Parts: sequence; C-alpha cells; structure tokens
Amino acid sequence: MFFMKAGILGSGDVGLKLGDAFVSLRHEVKIGTRNTAKEKIMTWTKKHGEKASAGSFEEAASFGEVIVLATLWAATFDVIKLANPKNFSRKVVIDVTNPLDFSKGMPPALALGHANSAGETVQRLLPDANVVKAFNTVGNPHFFHLDFPGGPPTMFICGNDIEAKKLVTNILTDFGWETIDIGGIELSRLLEPLAMLWITYYFKTGTGNHAFKLLRK
Repeated sequence: MFFMKAGILGSGDVGLKLGDAFVSLRHEVKIGTRNTAKEKIMTWTKKHGEKASAGSFEEAASFGEVIVLATLWAATFDVIKLANPKNFSRKVVIDVTNPLDFSKGMPPALALGHANSAGETVQRLLPDANVVKAFNTVGNPHFFHLDFPGGPPTMFICGNDIEAKKLVTNILTDFGWETIDIGGIELSRLLEPLAMLWITYYFKTGTGNHAFKLLRK
C-alpha cells in the first residue's frame, strides 16, 4: 500500500466517514469545510491526531493528491468555485455526489433526470481533472469495514481516465470492496439512479443495512 494525501470537500457524515477510512489506512486527510471551528470538525480532527486536519475548501483541494467531492448536490457548484478549479488540475477527483431533489418531500427525486448526471456535470466543471464516480450507491456507515453475510458487496465506478479508475479501484480494494468499472463518466446516468434504488429501499425498510452485489455464474 502507498500512502497519499486526501482532500475531502464536505464535512457532513459522508465526508467524515470517508475521512475515517482514509486515516485508518494511514493516509493524511484534510477536510474542507466552511467553518473549521465547528465542534463536530474539531472532535473529528482531535480523534485522529496528526494524520487529520481541517481547512477551507481551497486549502483541502490544494492539499489533496486525491480529492473527494462529498457535498450535497445543491452546494456542489459553490464548493467547487470556493475550492478553485485550478487546484483540481490533473488530479483524481472521486465524485460521491447524488443530484437529489428534496422539493417534493421524501424519498427525493433525481434533480437532473436521466439525460444528464452529476458525474458528467462535475467533469465539465473540472475539465482538467480526472473524475471518477464512486461511493454513491451505498450508505455512509458501510463505506469501510464491510461486514455483509454474503461477502464484499460490489462498487460500480465510472470515469474517462483508465489510470484514475485504477487508483480508485485500489482505494476501494483497501476499503474492502469488489469494484467493477462500467465505463466512461456518462455512465453516471446509471449509477445515480442506482443510488435512488438504494434510497427507495431505505425508505421502504427503515434501515440502511443493504448494498448491491453482482453475482456471476
């Protein structure tokens, strides 16, 4: 295993859970947030010691050799602007976002429909970055330390750069996942509706203890 610096943009549960996982594997993590003095952020950095820190979105994006975009969709455009798109140039960007529309209640709908996707939008906003869609089809408690009776679940990923997807696959392997690369970033149009299936089942059952697995014969 090689060690890297991960800049995570977003300090909600998704960002902090991914930060936990990276730090536990001895990577360095800087969380990008609007307010580094929030008690939740200070508690998180204190828990992890010297491998963990927090800063502005721009500081986290500059710090990261790999950048994780873990924002609510409504905040994504603003966060990328605040982080400065130049800081993403030639870096691998793991897009964890789902374009959810909560305006009509729960469960949410896809804000972009099926003729576009968040993954494609992020890639257009960051043309010099290598965007890989991942981690968007499972609940954050199951990003890491997977413990499903049927064995490791499957993480489907997509992106335009082969080497970027190899790096993300290595990260996912370290996290405990089986990974399947389904193609270019436009296939986020499949992965984001797959997230909606995960979310719909969550609301139906009241539990997030499920994940997808591709079975082969």
